[in-house]
Amino acid sequence: MQADIDKALEVLLNGGVILYPTDTIWGIGCDATNPKAIARVQKIKYRTRQKSLIILANSAEMVSQYVVKIPDIALELTETYKEPLTIVYEKAKNLPKNLIPDDGSVAIRVTKNEFCKQLITKLKKPITSSSANISGDSTALSFSKINKEIKDAVDYICTTDQHNVNAPKHSTIIKVFDDGHMQIIRS
Repeated sequence: MQADIDKALEVLLNGGVILYPTDTIWGIGCDATNPKAIARVQKIKYRTRQKSLIILANSAEMVSQYVVKIPDIALELTETYKEPLTIVYEKAKNLPKNLIPDDGSVAIRVTKNEFCKQLITKLKKPITSSSANISGDSTALSFSKINKEIKDAVDYICTTDQHNVNAPKHSTIIKVFDDGHMQIIRS
């Protein structure tokens, strides 16, 4: 796994796009602070800027670098929620404009996946995480079911967990407002 992480890191540091395993489904990722790489992910997926990308962080401390405010309930949810949880924060900061929708929000998941945590820790920045499919197509059940067009479009395909077959599982998405109230977007 370490050699795979190192190769993925090299690609990310050079502005590239990777296909990688996450704590939910296979994702298309790039350095979430690189606007050119983000544009490539959007192009690969045929996705408009207004359909925002989730980003993965390795800790609440990293999240604090990219949102204006982390309400206490968001910290509590991040620490206690057992399943993958993406939190939509009201106001993003320190992220490229093409990653942030017009309402200024940002969706961030603190990953529990060891591959992702190590990669993000080495990169020292969050990475984008968008399902490995063309926008509108169904989610691949396994690495082998990912569309060839997606595989051909990325700069590096991670080898870790390629043979695992998982039922597609998206994260729960909860919007947490600065005043602490919440709205479940996807459960």
